[in-house]
Amino acid sequence: MNTGTTILITLLIIAVLILVHEWGHFITARKIGIPVWEFSIGFGPKVYGRKKDGVEYSLRLIPLGGYVRMAGEEPGDDNDPEGFNNRTPLEKIAVAFSGPFMNFVLALLIFVYIYSVVGIPQVSDQPLIGQVVANTPAEQGGLQANDLVLKANNEDIKTWEEFTVAISSTPEGQPLNLKVKRNEQVLNLSITPVKNETTDKPSIGVMSALTYDKQGIINAIKIGFQQTYELTVLLLSSLGILISGGASVNDLAGPVGIYKLIGEAAQAGMVLLLSFTAFLSINLGILNLLPIPALDGSRIVFALVEAIRKKPLEPEKEGFIHWLGFLFLIMLMVLVTYNDIVRLIKG
Repeated sequence: MNTGTTILITLLIIAVLILVHEWGHFITARKIGIPVWEFSIGFGPKVYGRKKDGVEYSLRLIPLGGYVRMAGEEPGDDNDPEGFNNRTPLEKIAVAFSGPFMNFVLALLIFVYIYSVVGIPQVSDQPLIGQVVANTPAEQGGLQANDLVLKANNEDIKTWEEFTVAISSTPEGQPLNLKVKRNEQVLNLSITPVKNETTDKPSIGVMSALTYDKQGIINAIKIGFQQTYELTVLLLSSLGILISGGASVNDLAGPVGIYKLIGEAAQAGMVLLLSFTAFLSINLGILNLLPIPALDGSRIVFALVEAIRKKPLEPEKEGFIHWLGFLFLIMLMVLVTYNDIVRLIKG
């Protein structure tokens, strides 16, 4: 997959995640009755804008976020009785929580789609090549995806297990002679295995074909909930390790790292790309629920403080705290992007 296609897919995935997140804020605010002035995807200079029913829908230059600008949300904008600042703590929490919540819903829907429409991937027992790894003996020897292995060193091959046994029993440096069926053509190929550093056994660099077991919609929803829950727990556990010092900020991935991971997922197929998109959506939901100023989690904390003290924090103080949080996030983004670029250069 070329760089341009990968960039396009990355931008599309990020745009969808942001759109779903901001739509959660938007639809909840409108349902509560808070006037909304702008629904924006991206930050910075406006690339496109259209006004409808009093709301400006805009697309901005930097596609790394978005926002819903509501009445009563900014310092000095406290005159509208229907504005965000004049709402009850519970209503504020609902608006703040709805964005991350929609990211979890999106992940669930993606998993339900995968399991009901595509199916659960299972390794095929046939000696059918599913994928040839780049720069391996299999690729160099001419083996291709969808080749059906008929013989290995003149022995009939009926199953994938028999094929893997034939590979692992080939002495290092000795050729493995294969007879394969490609479409209607039978080919003879010679491939010399190399030692796999992980398994310490001969390997040629192939993966088996997959079959997909489609699930009924009820079971797909059940598995989708389970998958969403397990990924959420995994990400929270990773966050705990980071906070406790078990991992460093250098282990985080920024836009460049995400671009690289999306490219790798896309190479592996649509199912893995969709699964990774669901993973990113859950990640975005969790990130925004952190009590860091400028994120949704901090708005929830401010609303809880307001409920306890029976009055909101002064808008100027809250605005300043959010500004500090935004500055922190920008600095963090610069740091992780720098680390991404260093890792990319080092390979």
